[in-house]
Amino acid sequence: MPGRILEPGEIEAAANIPPFLNLPGRDLFKVRAARLRRLAEGHPLAGYLHLVADLCDAQQQVLDNPPQLPGPAPEALARSREHGMPPIAFEALVRADGWLPALDTLLARLTTPTNPAVADAARQLKSADAAPRKAWGVALLSGQFDLLPPALAPFLGAALQVAFSHWLLALPEGAVVETEAKVLCPACGSPPVSGMVRHRGKQAGLRYLACSLCSCEWHYVRLKCSHCQEGKHLAYLSVERDGLKAEEAPIRAEACPNCQGYLKQCYLEFDAEAEAQADDLASLDLDLRLAEEGYLRRAPNLLLAPGAE
Repeated sequence: MPGRILEPGEIEAAANIPPFLNLPGRDLFKVRAARLRRLAEGHPLAGYLHLVADLCDAQQQVLDNPPQLPGPAPEALARSREHGMPPIAFEALVRADGWLPALDTLLARLTTPTNPAVADAARQLKSADAAPRKAWGVALLSGQFDLLPPALAPFLGAALQVAFSHWLLALPEGAVVETEAKVLCPACGSPPVSGMVRHRGKQAGLRYLACSLCSCEWHYVRLKCSHCQEGKHLAYLSVERDGLKAEEAPIRAEACPNCQGYLKQCYLEFDAEAEAQADDLASLDLDLRLAEEGYLRRAPNLLLAPGAE
Protein backbone atom coordinates (compact mmCIF):
# COMPACT_ATOMS: atom_id res chain seq x y z
CA MET A 1 0.00 0.00 0.00
CA PRO A 2 1.63 3.29 -1.03
CA GLY A 3 2.36 5.89 1.65
CA ARG A 4 0.57 9.22 1.87
CA ILE A 5 2.16 12.07 -0.09
CA LEU A 6 3.27 14.86 2.24
CA GLU A 7 2.15 18.39 1.58
CA PRO A 8 4.87 21.09 1.26
CA GLY A 9 4.34 22.38 4.81
CA GLU A 10 4.56 18.86 6.22
CA ILE A 11 7.79 18.21 4.31
CA GLU A 12 9.38 21.31 5.81
CA ALA A 13 8.21 20.36 9.30
CA ALA A 14 9.56 16.83 8.96
CA ALA A 15 12.89 18.14 7.68
CA ASN A 16 13.25 20.31 10.79
CA ILE A 17 12.56 17.55 13.32
CA PRO A 18 15.85 16.70 15.03
CA PRO A 19 16.77 13.02 15.37
CA PHE A 20 15.46 11.42 18.53
CA LEU A 21 18.43 9.08 18.91
CA ASN A 22 22.20 9.39 18.56
CA LEU A 23 23.98 6.05 18.37
CA PRO A 24 27.60 5.76 19.56
CA GLY A 25 30.38 5.10 17.08
CA ARG A 26 32.13 1.77 17.01
CA ASP A 27 35.20 3.52 18.42
CA LEU A 28 33.34 4.83 21.47
CA PHE A 29 35.71 3.32 24.04
CA LYS A 30 38.78 4.50 22.13
CA VAL A 31 37.35 8.03 22.11
CA ARG A 32 36.57 7.76 25.83
CA ALA A 33 40.08 6.56 26.67
CA ALA A 34 41.67 9.42 24.75
CA ARG A 35 39.42 11.95 26.48
CA LEU A 36 40.27 10.52 29.90
CA ARG A 37 43.99 10.86 29.21
CA ARG A 38 43.58 14.47 28.11
CA LEU A 39 41.54 15.23 31.22
CA ALA A 40 44.16 13.53 33.41
CA GLU A 41 46.82 16.12 32.56
CA GLY A 42 47.41 18.09 35.75
CA HIS A 43 44.31 16.57 37.38
CA PRO A 44 44.46 15.63 41.10
CA LEU A 45 42.91 12.25 40.21
CA ALA A 46 45.26 11.64 37.28
CA GLY A 47 46.18 8.12 38.42
CA TYR A 48 42.56 7.07 38.63
CA LEU A 49 41.69 8.59 35.25
CA HIS A 50 44.61 6.79 33.62
CA LEU A 51 43.48 3.52 35.22
CA VAL A 52 39.99 3.93 33.77
CA ALA A 53 41.50 4.90 30.40
CA ASP A 54 43.40 1.59 30.37
CA LEU A 55 40.12 -0.18 31.14
CA CYS A 56 38.49 1.63 28.21
CA ASP A 57 41.31 0.43 25.94
CA ALA A 58 40.46 -3.14 26.94
CA GLN A 59 36.76 -2.43 26.30
CA GLN A 60 37.55 -1.26 22.78
CA GLN A 61 39.57 -4.40 22.09
CA VAL A 62 36.64 -6.57 23.16
CA LEU A 63 34.16 -4.53 21.11
CA ASP A 64 36.42 -4.79 18.05
CA ASN A 65 36.76 -8.58 18.41
CA PRO A 66 33.82 -9.69 20.54
CA PRO A 67 33.24 -13.23 21.76
CA GLN A 68 29.86 -14.82 21.24
CA LEU A 69 27.41 -12.58 23.11
CA PRO A 70 23.90 -13.99 22.73
CA GLY A 71 21.46 -11.10 22.86
CA PRO A 72 17.68 -10.91 22.65
CA ALA A 73 15.95 -13.32 20.32
CA PRO A 74 14.19 -11.94 17.21
CA GLU A 75 10.78 -12.66 18.72
CA ALA A 76 11.74 -10.71 21.86
CA LEU A 77 12.76 -7.74 19.70
CA ALA A 78 9.42 -7.92 17.89
CA ARG A 79 7.54 -7.93 21.20
CA SER A 80 9.50 -4.96 22.51
CA ARG A 81 8.72 -2.97 19.37
CA GLU A 82 5.03 -3.91 19.54
CA HIS A 83 4.71 -2.80 23.16
CA GLY A 84 7.03 0.21 23.00
CA MET A 85 9.63 -1.33 25.34
CA PRO A 86 13.44 -1.12 25.26
CA PRO A 87 14.71 -3.83 22.88
CA ILE A 88 17.75 -4.68 25.02
CA ALA A 89 16.15 -4.14 28.44
CA PHE A 90 18.84 -4.71 31.04
CA GLU A 91 16.51 -6.21 33.66
CA ALA A 92 16.27 -9.46 31.68
CA LEU A 93 19.60 -9.57 29.87
CA VAL A 94 21.81 -9.02 32.92
CA ARG A 95 20.18 -12.03 34.60
CA ALA A 96 21.02 -14.21 31.60
CA ASP A 97 24.46 -15.57 30.67
CA GLY A 98 24.88 -13.70 27.39
CA TRP A 99 27.11 -10.90 28.75
CA LEU A 100 29.46 -13.10 30.80
CA PRO A 101 31.86 -13.86 27.89
CA ALA A 102 32.46 -10.10 27.64
CA LEU A 103 33.65 -10.12 31.25
CA ASP A 104 36.01 -13.07 30.70
CA THR A 105 37.43 -11.54 27.53
CA LEU A 106 37.81 -8.13 29.16
CA LEU A 107 39.69 -9.57 32.14
CA ALA A 108 41.98 -11.48 29.76
CA ARG A 109 42.73 -8.27 27.83
CA LEU A 110 43.72 -6.27 30.88
CA THR A 111 47.37 -5.77 31.66
CA THR A 112 48.32 -7.00 35.13
CA PRO A 113 47.26 -4.23 37.53
CA THR A 114 50.05 -2.82 39.68
CA ASN A 115 47.62 -1.69 42.37
CA PRO A 116 47.14 -4.63 44.81
CA ALA A 117 43.46 -3.83 45.45
CA VAL A 118 42.74 -3.67 41.72
CA ALA A 119 44.63 -6.93 41.13
CA ASP A 120 42.68 -8.64 43.93
CA ALA A 121 39.38 -7.47 42.41
CA ALA A 122 40.33 -8.85 39.00
CA ARG A 123 41.32 -12.20 40.56
CA GLN A 124 38.04 -12.38 42.49
CA LEU A 125 36.04 -11.88 39.33
CA LYS A 126 38.10 -14.38 37.35
CA SER A 127 37.53 -17.09 39.97
CA ALA A 128 33.83 -16.39 40.57
CA ASP A 129 31.10 -18.61 39.15
CA ALA A 130 28.30 -17.32 36.93
CA ALA A 131 25.76 -17.00 39.76
CA PRO A 132 27.64 -14.43 41.89
CA ARG A 133 28.78 -12.57 38.77
CA LYS A 134 25.17 -12.14 37.64
CA ALA A 135 24.05 -11.20 41.15
CA TRP A 136 26.74 -8.52 41.29
CA GLY A 137 25.75 -7.29 37.84
CA VAL A 138 22.10 -7.02 38.87
CA ALA A 139 23.12 -5.14 42.02
CA LEU A 140 25.29 -2.71 40.07
CA LEU A 141 22.67 -1.88 37.44
CA SER A 142 19.89 -1.57 40.02
CA GLY A 143 21.92 0.81 42.18
CA GLN A 144 22.24 -1.59 45.13
CA PHE A 145 25.91 -0.89 45.64
CA ASP A 146 25.98 -2.36 49.12
CA LEU A 147 25.38 -5.82 47.60
CA LEU A 148 28.72 -6.01 45.77
CA PRO A 149 32.34 -5.33 46.69
CA PRO A 150 33.04 -1.75 45.47
CA ALA A 151 36.36 -2.75 43.86
CA LEU A 152 34.51 -5.07 41.46
CA ALA A 153 32.24 -2.36 40.10
CA PRO A 154 34.51 -0.88 37.38
CA PHE A 155 35.24 -4.30 35.87
CA LEU A 156 31.62 -5.43 35.97
CA GLY A 157 30.45 -2.08 34.64
CA ALA A 158 33.01 -2.16 31.84
CA ALA A 159 31.98 -5.65 30.74
CA LEU A 160 28.28 -4.78 30.84
CA GLN A 161 28.92 -1.62 28.82
CA VAL A 162 30.74 -3.62 26.14
CA ALA A 163 27.97 -6.22 25.90
CA PHE A 164 25.12 -3.70 25.76
CA SER A 165 26.93 -1.40 23.32
CA HIS A 166 27.58 -4.45 21.12
CA TRP A 167 23.90 -5.39 21.22
CA LEU A 168 22.81 -1.81 20.60
CA LEU A 169 24.97 -1.46 17.50
CA ALA A 170 23.70 -4.81 16.18
CA LEU A 171 20.03 -3.85 16.40
CA PRO A 172 18.11 -3.51 13.13
CA GLU A 173 17.24 -0.01 12.02
CA GLY A 174 14.14 1.30 13.72
CA ALA A 175 14.36 -1.09 16.68
CA VAL A 176 14.76 1.75 19.19
CA VAL A 177 11.75 4.04 19.51
CA GLU A 178 10.62 6.59 22.05
CA THR A 179 9.12 4.99 25.16
CA GLU A 180 6.84 6.27 27.91
CA ALA A 181 9.77 6.36 30.35
CA LYS A 182 11.28 9.46 28.79
CA VAL A 183 13.98 9.77 31.46
CA LEU A 184 15.30 6.23 30.89
CA CYS A 185 17.24 4.93 27.91
CA PRO A 186 14.85 3.81 25.15
CA ALA A 187 17.31 1.10 24.12
CA CYS A 188 18.14 -0.61 27.42
CA GLY A 189 16.08 1.12 30.12
CA SER A 190 19.06 2.43 32.09
CA PRO A 191 19.29 5.93 33.58
CA PRO A 192 21.53 8.55 31.99
CA VAL A 193 25.01 9.35 33.24
CA SER A 194 24.80 12.98 32.07
CA GLY A 195 23.20 15.30 29.58
CA MET A 196 24.86 16.56 26.38
CA VAL A 197 23.77 19.99 25.15
CA ARG A 198 24.57 19.98 21.44
CA HIS A 199 25.75 22.98 19.44
CA ARG A 200 25.74 22.09 15.75
CA GLY A 201 23.23 21.60 12.93
CA LYS A 202 19.67 20.54 13.69
CA GLN A 203 20.69 19.55 17.21
CA ALA A 204 22.09 22.96 18.19
CA GLY A 205 20.77 23.95 21.60
CA LEU A 206 19.09 20.57 22.20
CA ARG A 207 19.80 18.30 25.13
CA TYR A 208 20.43 14.59 24.71
CA LEU A 209 20.66 12.25 27.69
CA ALA A 210 23.65 9.88 27.52
CA CYS A 211 22.97 6.31 28.67
CA SER A 212 25.15 5.04 31.50
CA LEU A 213 25.12 1.50 30.07
CA CYS A 214 24.83 1.23 26.27
CA SER A 215 26.05 4.80 25.47
CA CYS A 216 23.21 5.78 23.16
CA GLU A 217 21.79 9.30 23.50
CA TRP A 218 18.13 10.30 23.32
CA HIS A 219 16.52 13.71 23.05
CA TYR A 220 15.02 15.12 26.24
CA VAL A 221 13.76 18.66 26.58
CA ARG A 222 15.84 21.17 28.50
CA LEU A 223 14.73 22.97 31.66
CA LYS A 224 13.09 19.81 32.95
CA CYS A 225 14.43 17.50 35.66
CA SER A 226 15.72 14.25 34.18
CA HIS A 227 14.60 12.35 37.28
CA CYS A 228 11.19 13.64 38.43
CA GLN A 229 10.42 15.63 35.22
CA GLU A 230 9.63 18.79 37.20
CA GLY A 231 10.46 22.04 35.41
CA LYS A 232 10.20 24.64 38.16
CA HIS A 233 13.01 26.40 40.01
CA LEU A 234 15.86 24.34 38.56
CA ALA A 235 19.31 25.59 39.54
CA TYR A 236 22.52 25.27 37.50
CA LEU A 237 25.67 24.89 39.55
CA SER A 238 29.30 24.66 38.47
CA VAL A 239 32.81 24.75 39.88
CA GLU A 240 34.96 27.68 38.81
CA ARG A 241 37.83 26.61 36.57
CA ASP A 242 40.35 28.74 34.69
CA GLY A 243 38.46 31.92 35.51
CA LEU A 244 35.42 30.96 33.39
CA LYS A 245 32.10 32.59 34.17
CA ALA A 246 29.40 30.27 35.51
CA GLU A 247 27.37 30.62 32.29
CA GLU A 248 30.43 29.55 30.28
CA ALA A 249 31.31 26.49 32.36
CA PRO A 250 31.44 23.43 30.09
CA ILE A 251 30.03 21.23 32.86
CA ARG A 252 27.11 22.31 35.03
CA ALA A 253 24.80 20.39 37.31
CA GLU A 254 21.08 20.78 36.80
CA ALA A 255 19.76 20.59 40.37
CA CYS A 256 16.09 20.05 41.14
CA PRO A 257 14.59 21.30 44.43
CA ASN A 258 11.55 19.06 43.92
CA CYS A 259 13.38 15.71 44.16
CA GLN A 260 16.70 17.02 45.50
CA GLY A 261 18.48 15.26 42.65
CA TYR A 262 20.83 16.53 39.96
CA LEU A 263 22.33 15.60 36.62
CA LYS A 264 25.49 17.01 35.11
CA GLN A 265 25.22 18.67 31.72
CA CYS A 266 28.08 18.92 29.21
CA TYR A 267 27.76 22.08 27.11
CA LEU A 268 29.53 21.27 23.85
CA GLU A 269 29.49 24.93 22.84
CA PHE A 270 32.17 25.50 25.47
CA ASP A 271 34.02 22.17 25.11
CA ALA A 272 33.27 20.34 21.87
CA GLU A 273 35.35 17.31 22.90
CA ALA A 274 33.41 16.55 26.08
CA GLU A 275 32.48 12.88 26.51
CA ALA A 276 29.69 11.92 28.87
CA GLN A 277 31.36 9.19 30.92
CA ALA A 278 34.87 10.65 30.94
CA ASP A 279 33.88 14.19 31.84
CA ASP A 280 31.62 12.91 34.58
CA LEU A 281 34.54 11.07 36.21
CA ALA A 282 36.82 14.08 35.88
CA SER A 283 34.33 16.40 37.61
CA LEU A 284 33.85 14.64 40.94
CA ASP A 285 34.58 17.93 42.71
CA LEU A 286 31.24 19.14 41.36
CA ASP A 287 29.57 16.10 42.96
CA LEU A 288 31.17 17.05 46.27
CA ARG A 289 29.76 20.57 45.99
CA LEU A 290 26.28 19.25 45.25
CA ALA A 291 26.47 16.81 48.18
CA GLU A 292 27.42 19.65 50.52
CA GLU A 293 24.31 21.54 49.37
CA GLY A 294 22.06 18.56 50.08
CA TYR A 295 21.51 17.25 46.55
CA LEU A 296 21.58 13.55 45.66
CA ARG A 297 23.36 12.10 42.66
CA ARG A 298 20.75 10.26 40.60
CA ALA A 299 23.02 9.32 37.68
CA PRO A 300 25.21 6.22 37.94
CA ASN A 301 28.65 5.94 36.41
CA LEU A 302 29.28 2.23 36.11
CA LEU A 303 33.04 2.74 36.31
CA LEU A 304 32.66 4.37 39.72
CA ALA A 305 30.54 2.77 42.46
CA PRO A 306 29.70 5.04 45.38
CA GLY A 307 29.68 3.49 48.82
CA ALA A 308 26.45 2.61 50.54
CA GLU A 309 24.78 5.22 52.74
